[in-house]
Amino acid sequence: MLLLGLVSLQGVAAQRPLAPTAARAPSGDPPHSATLDRVRANHQLLCGVVVSTEDWNKTDLHGPLTPLNVEICKAIGVTALGEDVKVDVTTFHSESEAEQGLSARKVDVVVGVTPSAAAMSLRQIKFGPPVLYDGLSVLTRKDTGAQKLDDLKGRNIRMCVIDGTDNEPTLFARLKSRQIDYVPITFQEEGEMDDALAVGYCDAVGAYVSQLVRLRDSYPKQLGASRILPQMLTLSPVVPAYRNDDLQWGMIVDWTIHALVQAEASGITRSNVLKQAANEDPEVLRLEGTDWATSQALGLLPSKDWAAKLIAVMGNYGEIYDRTLGPSSALGMPRGPNTLWTDGGLMVAMPL
Repeated sequence: MLLLGLVSLQGVAAQRPLAPTAARAPSGDPPHSATLDRVRANHQLLCGVVVSTEDWNKTDLHGPLTPLNVEICKAIGVTALGEDVKVDVTTFHSESEAEQGLSARKVDVVVGVTPSAAAMSLRQIKFGPPVLYDGLSVLTRKDTGAQKLDDLKGRNIRMCVIDGTDNEPTLFARLKSRQIDYVPITFQEEGEMDDALAVGYCDAVGAYVSQLVRLRDSYPKQLGASRILPQMLTLSPVVPAYRNDDLQWGMIVDWTIHALVQAEASGITRSNVLKQAANEDPEVLRLEGTDWATSQALGLLPSKDWAAKLIAVMGNYGEIYDRTLGPSSALGMPRGPNTLWTDGGLMVAMPL
């Protein structure tokens, strides 16, 4: 069973017996990962997450995504160590701080950063596949009557935004390109802007969707009927990152996420993953571990069914999203672009 009590934002997990190392594959030696060796030798995964602060720090523009980030940490740990995983979670208050901690080998992986070429070069790190797509959107008060961005034309709305971030010039440029007239109102502090929207001084606010959901939920009486417009003006993928000196470890991180996404696409859940013996779908059979090719490539042999064990513990991507950010969570963030590619979203799994 997953030892959830050992996963905390500060705690260090207790020691457990060493997980079995990768055995010799049917053809040649298994791939080698120094990070995986260290994780297994220490009986725990050191994972960093980016947490939101009470006020936006103008470098981390996302809302409260920590629950999702921690679940992805656990998922990577299950792949590396099995169901008796122990994860020590270190919190960072900005993406830059998290990337620096990763580069300094304070953690084995971080979750909750946005890819950038500058960080790759400066920190000598690489980025994995998205676990979430956030991005700039607009929250409008109910009395605007707006259902989409074009409904704001001819209104000369009072548009509020935090000063000094990329969101400010981007928001105003995108509104101008759509010929939407507005009165720009900027704030230095999140709390002041939130209050201004709640009392009607602002007609609308521009920010990342995860922040807009948090803002709306913070003022249920005043803003409960407000609307986050469906158009996203930017995309900001939230991803894991790992050091670029261990390609094999990066593959393990990447295909952990791909397996979660593919499981949802294949209809494999935490409750039915062990009941697929008669399933003839090749993608399902690979998730169930009927061949050793992917396990060999990732250096996870002799465990061929690592993906099935992962899903049995964590569920698929949709289940993780629902309980951390979606309808089963306090945030209630809509899936939006985080729906599967099969349903018109952006969450795509690379083949197992």
